[in-house]
Amino acid sequence: MKFTQDRIGWRPWLAPLAEEELTDEHWEALVDKARAASPYFLLLARDPHVLHARTKTDNDIFYNADGGLPRAERELAATATSRRNGCVFCASVHARFASHYAKRPADVQRLLDEGVEAEQDERWRAVIDASAALAETPGALNAGHLAALRAAGLDDLAISDVIHSAAFFNWANRLMLSLGEPE
Repeated sequence: MKFTQDRIGWRPWLAPLAEEELTDEHWEALVDKARAASPYFLLLARDPHVLHARTKTDNDIFYNADGGLPRAERELAATATSRRNGCVFCASVHARFASHYAKRPADVQRLLDEGVEAEQDERWRAVIDASAALAETPGALNAGHLAALRAAGLDDLAISDVIHSAAFFNWANRLMLSLGEPE
C-alpha cells in the first residue's frame, strides 16, 4: 500500500471487542469515547489498564501545549518515524495532522513519497533525521542529531518532545504492524 495523506482503514488480525461488549472500565480506558469507532482501540481495549496508560501518554506527548515543540513538528516526528518503519496507517494519520498544523502539505507529501531522505528545510531535516535515527535503533540517535536540532533553534524541551514523539510512535508502529494491516 502506498503512503498517503488520505484517510485509510486498518484491519486487525485478532478480534477486537464489539462496542456492546465495552464495560465502564473499557470506556474509561478509551479516554475519548469516539475511539470506540476504531478497531485498533477496540482491540487494545482487551487490556483496559494498558490502553488507558497508552492513551494518557499519547495525549500528553501530542496535546500538551506547555512549551516545547509546536504540535506540527510533534506530528512531523511521528510521520517521519512511521514512514521509516513502514507503518502506512500511522503515517497517513500523522501526515494529515502535520500538514494541517504546519500548513505545509507539499513538504509532508514529499516525505511520504520520497522517504525520510527527501529534501526539507534545516529545521524539518533535523527533526526528521533524529526521528528516523530513533526508529532505526535508539543508539543511532547521536550527538550530531542533537547538535542539528539545537542549530535549528530547538531548546531542551523541544528536543525532548522530538524524542518523545518519535519514541512513542516507534513503539506504536510496531504494535500496530504486529496486530493488523492498513486497508
